[in-house]
Amino acid sequence: MAVVKVTRNFQITIPADVRRALGIREGDRLLVEVEGDRIVIRKVAGALPRIRLGMRLTPEDIDRFVEQGAVDG
Repeated sequence: MAVVKVTRNFQITIPADVRRALGIREGDRLLVEVEGDRIVIRKVAGALPRIRLGMRLTPEDIDRFVEQGAVDG
């Protein structure tokens, strides 16, 4: 267990021992959820779905792709 500080931009640093234990590398995707009064961060397995360039996407489409990637990953 580790205590981390929230920066002015609401960012945190995942401690090196946690990153090593979970194999988290630069560019990995993490799913952030709220469970009661807890923040749960999970490593997303696999890549997010690819989106073809030139597609006209609404914000809802983008949210759907992100959520699908988080669930399917």
